[in-house]
Amino acid sequence: MSEESKFDFSEEETKKDAAVEQSKEAVKQDAKGLWVSIKTFLNELLDFRDDTDRDATITAIKGDVSFKGATAWILVCSIMVASVGLNANSTAVVIGAMLISPLMGPILGIGMAIAINDIDTLKRSLINLAIMIVLSLLTAFLFFKFFPLGNQETSELLGRVKPDIRDVLIAFFGGLALIIARTKKGTIASVIFGVAIATALMPPLCTAGFSLADGNWSYFLGAMNLFTINTIFIALATFLVLKVLRFPMLKYANSAKRRRTANFAALVAVLVMVYPTITFVKVLKDSGLENDFDSFITDEVKSNRELWFQSGTPNWEEKTIALYFNGEVPDATIADLNNEIKKYDKIKDFKLDIKGNKNRGFDKVVDAYDRAIRDLDQKDLIISGLQKQVEQLELNITNLNKQIESKDATSNSVSFTNLSRDAKVRFNELEFFGYSKMLESKDFINIDTVTIANVRWKVSLNDSVVLVRERNLQEWLQGVLKEDTIVIRRN
Repeated sequence: MSEESKFDFSEEETKKDAAVEQSKEAVKQDAKGLWVSIKTFLNELLDFRDDTDRDATITAIKGDVSFKGATAWILVCSIMVASVGLNANSTAVVIGAMLISPLMGPILGIGMAIAINDIDTLKRSLINLAIMIVLSLLTAFLFFKFFPLGNQETSELLGRVKPDIRDVLIAFFGGLALIIARTKKGTIASVIFGVAIATALMPPLCTAGFSLADGNWSYFLGAMNLFTINTIFIALATFLVLKVLRFPMLKYANSAKRRRTANFAALVAVLVMVYPTITFVKVLKDSGLENDFDSFITDEVKSNRELWFQSGTPNWEEKTIALYFNGEVPDATIADLNNEIKKYDKIKDFKLDIKGNKNRGFDKVVDAYDRAIRDLDQKDLIISGLQKQVEQLELNITNLNKQIESKDATSNSVSFTNLSRDAKVRFNELEFFGYSKMLESKDFINIDTVTIANVRWKVSLNDSVVLVRERNLQEWLQGVLKEDTIVIRRN
């Protein structure tokens, strides 16, 4: 075959490669353009730096640091409302108290002062925060001391005696929402600011006041611990946002003073963050332990239909979990539970202490159940016999009443049953009615027969109404009994 008859594919393959490279480049450009578009969209959506009024924010926060006059009274009223809500276990009332709470000022002042190295504002904020805490504790203490309404230890109160990871998150993100809203240009209702802070601060303060009134120092320390952590994380959120927004640092004429102030603010920030950081880590660890414990009990213990589970008690320090059962727990089940607990990362090293009750085996429980049923059947028979006796006695009493009334009818007297019933219908204020004939003598020679009606009226009737009712009753009885004289006496 000659060279002219052979196909040459090199030029065609070169064109295909060039087309593939162009397609790849086009895809890269499209992807790059898409990424730029997404980045631009997210930047426009989430960036709030251009919407910040730095000067107005600093002025507003400094103005809210002061804590006296009307602000102090508003705090007292909001603490009282929150205390009532916690005492009544009412979430709605607690939220209502948050709407009027002015707790934000000093805390925002602390965060801002550290962020911009304003030592004077920091001092004023700390002093006013201390006043706020003392006034809140005193108000809550007086309420729970002198108004012990209902059950004091409600779930709303007891939920604030131990820090929880959720409380820390509420404080931090509430603080973020608060300071972001505070830095926004324009006006946002101050209610939003108050709720963001009060959510994390008011309930612990009220709980601490309750603990003081109740003399429970364990609850008091727990509530104040939660309050301290929440306060620090709210101030931290303020500090971080103002740093992100690059608020200007306060300038001092004396460079040495500026450096000392900056170093002091940094030291305060570091020292303040040590405690909540340690606590946060501990709370996070405890939350993980509790979640794994709850999951283990629900999925491995309660789900086993062969076990009569009563309760479980963990000991976090000694790394043991005591499980209490009614009935004997087989060795195979114990081994299975010890294997299953290894699936849960946080409690896999815990030792199970399984406590069964060998004296409460299934057969004995069934026997006890059968005896209880027999006892109930015997009691039912006794009750049935007593009911028949009561019915017979009621029948005898009815017959005796009829005999007495028949004798009265033969002597042309009115039936007392009918008379008392009619009297109650006509005079529904009557609580007691009776009548009889009495012999009397005014000169100790002649004897007269007098008809006397004994009555008792409802205590709600005043004397003037009672006199009218007694006159009407007297006239009615004279007509019914055919008597000229009837004496009404109050019983």
